[in-house]
Amino acid sequence: MDKIIDIEDRIPTLRERRKKRTNRKFTLLLAIFLITLLGLLYFQSPYSHVQTIKVKGANLASGEEYIEQSGLQKGQSMWEIRTSKAEEFLKQNTWIQDVNIERDGLTSVAIEVMEWKKAAYIESEEGYDLLLENGTVYRGNQEIGVLDAPLLSNFDNKKTTIRMVNELAKLNEEVWSMISQIESVPTESDPYRIRLFMNDGFEVRAIISSFAEKMNYYPSIIAQIGETQKGVIDIEVGSFFQTYLDEYNPQPKEEEGENEETPE
Repeated sequence: MDKIIDIEDRIPTLRERRKKRTNRKFTLLLAIFLITLLGLLYFQSPYSHVQTIKVKGANLASGEEYIEQSGLQKGQSMWEIRTSKAEEFLKQNTWIQDVNIERDGLTSVAIEVMEWKKAAYIESEEGYDLLLENGTVYRGNQEIGVLDAPLLSNFDNKKTTIRMVNELAKLNEEVWSMISQIESVPTESDPYRIRLFMNDGFEVRAIISSFAEKMNYYPSIIAQIGETQKGVIDIEVGSFFQTYLDEYNPQPKEEEGENEETPE
């Protein structure tokens, strides 16, 4: 009886191919095992947990407050973080314009908040409240020391206040920083008349409806007047200047001369 010989024993190339297939399967299984092992080691190590939470853009509230409100915590798994949910929590604050949260590296999370800018301070029973450009009143925990925005006085009408804040948002930052106080001085004919006291010593009279458009020219107006004369700049209709002496002098100079006693 003839002995049966496997054809692969006769053809070395087929035997070599079978060996390579076996090696590839072994290599694949080994790679899967190593990846699984490394994954388990990673999730058990500190490198898979939040170690640092950075906050950028926090001026009104503190960074710690934003972290607490977001619900993010150190030690939390990086893969359990739901950035969209944390953003929703922070956007509930009316003083926040926008917020962006994302993973920053292997163990860090970055929170970037875009707060509404300061528009002015307004007098209240407790002292001063901060008005933002969206009309929101911000009452923080910190005590207000030096006022770093214009102070609104006598603004008892909410509609008038909102219109004033909207106009302040349109001002150039240079002009905005020069305003010390804005007082509402309404009349029967015009409920939107205002009076401004500037940091450089001038007084400005205007109306809210055209305030930002005209007030942005303030630096060029005072450049024409000069620093030696201080007085009242009226931009309600056109642009008119009068010194304090002429504006607030109780009587004309001629009458003063007539009222003086003649020496005997």
